[in-house]
Amino acid sequence: MIVDPAVVRDMEGIMRKCRSSSWVVIFLGMMILVIMVEGADLSPSQCKQERQLGINSCKAVVFGQPASPACCQRIRVSHWECVCPAFDPKLAALIDINKAIKILQSCGRRVPHHFKCGSLYFP
Repeated sequence: MIVDPAVVRDMEGIMRKCRSSSWVVIFLGMMILVIMVEGADLSPSQCKQERQLGINSCKAVVFGQPASPACCQRIRVSHWECVCPAFDPKLAALIDINKAIKILQSCGRRVPHHFKCGSLYFP
């Protein structure tokens, strides 16, 4: 699947603004938990829209705020097929998996053991 460069630039821009914050790691981790939604054959434009909705809904997490109800809803309904390809090795290296898992679980999203999402691996 082709990853939209604009979405990657948006995520990298957020990371640059908050490089010293561990919340960047949590935000990015939350975006990967778009796990196990069956029958998701979405078009590239639908995936692009879904990624942008996730970024917009969860921006506050980057700045240390808890996930909002809108962010949690987006985490629960997002398709991993759309989000995971954005997690290349460079982006994955910035994510604290344990914090991401906690945020995702607090939003009601189950995190399977040994799940691989792009270059991210959930133990």
